[in-house]
Amino acid sequence: MKKALVVDDSSFIRKIARQILENIGFEVSEAKDGAHALEQCEASLPDLILLDWNMPVMSGLEFLTKLRKMPQGAEPQVVFCTTENTRDKILTALEAGATEYIMKPFDQEIIRTKLEQIGMV
Repeated sequence: MKKALVVDDSSFIRKIARQILENIGFEVSEAKDGAHALEQCEASLPDLILLDWNMPVMSGLEFLTKLRKMPQGAEPQVVFCTTENTRDKILTALEAGATEYIMKPFDQEIIRTKLEQIGMV
């Protein structure tokens, strides 16, 4: 079973994303910020990371930059799920190593379609 990590400071968003990913067939863990996510990734890298941009302690972009510098840190597929929708933000995320980008609010169809596009389902 593929493993996914949902990183978002909103417990509601984490819950919704968890339900969607579990319905698709992922084993899901959660992190409330980038620092917590980094700790989890140091212990065991997931196959997929759904990542919020704006979080306390460590932003999604900071987390992504640190993740990509880790041994095997290039392996997880990272999909930003955020309200940040300017062209500059999207390009910054992709240049930092994001695989894809989803705008909030999202639903199961949006996530499934994006995961199909990147070969995760």
